[in-house]
Amino acid sequence: MDLDRVRSLVTVAQHGVITEAASALGLTQPALSRRIQQLEAEFGAPLLERSRKGVVLTEAGRLVEREARVMLERYARLKEQVRAHQRLDAGVVRLGGGATAIEFLMPTAIARFQAAHPGIRFRVKEAGSREVEGDVLDERLDLGIVTLPTQSSGLDVTVLRDDRIVLVAARTHPLARRRRVVVDELVGQDFIGFEAGSAIRQIIDATLRAVGVEMNVVMELRSIPAMLRMVATTGILAFVSEQAVADDAAVRVLPVPELRMQRTLALVSKRGAPLAPAVRGFVELLLRRGE
Repeated sequence: MDLDRVRSLVTVAQHGVITEAASALGLTQPALSRRIQQLEAEFGAPLLERSRKGVVLTEAGRLVEREARVMLERYARLKEQVRAHQRLDAGVVRLGGGATAIEFLMPTAIARFQAAHPGIRFRVKEAGSREVEGDVLDERLDLGIVTLPTQSSGLDVTVLRDDRIVLVAARTHPLARRRRVVVDELVGQDFIGFEAGSAIRQIIDATLRAVGVEMNVVMELRSIPAMLRMVATTGILAFVSEQAVADDAAVRVLPVPELRMQRTLALVSKRGAPLAPAVRGFVELLLRRGE
């Protein structure tokens, strides 16, 4: 249905006179009459009839005019909602990532973005890199922060930062008093590990095997704060992101010169899928600030 035609009918009903309605719409009287005739032809019924004072709605005209008002109000609301999204006054960013990204990298970035755009909401999911990739491909998430390399060719990938992985121990652990730890001293030690199969766990396992150490994992956790708490209270060792231990006084990073453990975190989105204004704005903030 042509909104200009139904708007014309509503305006005529408001004014009751074709000439006044035409003036209000910025049309000539013949142009407005033509619109009404086209609308009557579309419905197959007369919508107006002449009266001594001008024109009045027929029964069919009252029905059309009543529904037309609802349509125009909905259209106006929809138009304003779209404008609000374009202004970043409204919108949703669906973001997924692993423990390091969600717990240590994203909170500051999200806070900065919401300070500038308080109407934007975030839906955040913590999951492993491969699960996040799948959710982005299936459009359940707009963005993901994953460990490279990715496993899908259907993603746009932007490198965000390198993330060093370090060995941590409780400050009371015997190795915590050492200036350096030799790789051989890790043989036979118990470890708290990330979930088996996760991208960061695969990096840790592969790096240790390359120097002849098989990690004896006695506990698997996803949450890094929970891992650090367990390290501090149980005395078991763990490998975690260096980002996680910056302000944790309960654990200590153990230098192991023979180990060079690092991963690359990247931002992924579905290739070819247009980003909503809020999502695009958040991506720009991430890349601008190097979060």
